[in-house]
Amino acid sequence: MGKDKRDVLVLVLIIAVVALLGVLAYIFLVSPALSGLVVQGQGQGIQYTVLQIAQQASTCQTVKLPVGNETMELIWVQCLQQQGQQPSA
Repeated sequence: MGKDKRDVLVLVLIIAVVALLGVLAYIFLVSPALSGLVVQGQGQGIQYTVLQIAQQASTCQTVKLPVGNETMELIWVQCLQQQGQQPSA
């Protein structure tokens, strides 16, 4: 009977060690890799957003951006310069 308890204890300890190794592997290997992918995705999203804003502004349309409780309107400076050079009718 003592040998059965010992075998169960050894099995429980082995399972605990394997579980601990799994948690450590996740913390030190998987989690940083996932964080890196998230940061990379955020960077790509920012680049895409800025490109879309620039493309819309380059067509001489105002770009409305919400900033807190206000809305900021952006326009490309060359569009304003072109409007100033056109003769009035």
